[in-house]
Amino acid sequence: MSRPRRRAEKPVLSQELVVKTALDLLAAEGLEAVSMRRVAQALETGPASLYAHVANKEELHELMVDHVLDFGPFPEPDTERWVEQAKDLLRDNVRALTSFPGIAKIAWAIAIPVGANALQQAEAMLAVLRAGGLDLKLALFAADALWLYAKAFAYEGAGWQHGDLDLTEQEERGRRMVEYMTSFPPGTFPNLLHSGEYFTEETAQERFEFAIDMFLTGLASRASLSSRETPH
Repeated sequence: MSRPRRRAEKPVLSQELVVKTALDLLAAEGLEAVSMRRVAQALETGPASLYAHVANKEELHELMVDHVLDFGPFPEPDTERWVEQAKDLLRDNVRALTSFPGIAKIAWAIAIPVGANALQQAEAMLAVLRAGGLDLKLALFAADALWLYAKAFAYEGAGWQHGDLDLTEQEERGRRMVEYMTSFPPGTFPNLLHSGEYFTEETAQERFEFAIDMFLTGLASRASLSSRETPH
């Protein structure tokens, strides 16, 4: 007589398990599916049991973002390569935020990330910028602007990458914009009429590289000027 098969034991509930389950839901069903109740159902438990590990949905969202930002190790700041190191950090950030549908949207809504990975990433960027000759104030201002741009770019890019943007709808919107601009007297919008070909999914990476290159080139020039003005 065969013994009855024992039911597999459920894994021990932990913050890490809750976050990974939420990310699985995000990947499979999208952001709207990620709630404390839905995560609890996936873990075959009640929502109340999650609160010992995650305070609320807002904290869960922040932990999800912080989880995808775990892409170290970070570079040792190099005074000769600091511009390229800063670019690499930004590229990694965008890759992480577009790795799951909805993560970039969550990240955009978080004013000041305080997760361990986000803080380590911020410290790494500041160290790289300081290696380039920026004082702490300018490094902080620069890092803030660069992260804001990276988050905004990731938000837009995730829309193309994960199908959040309806391509047919976008094409129709573009067509209506051209029709509207051509309704004005000839020559009113000579540049804007040709802008559509440069703002597509295909040009996204080129636009990103252009923006961070221009910003960091300006920072390098500012750092060089400051070093010449500082008395030795």
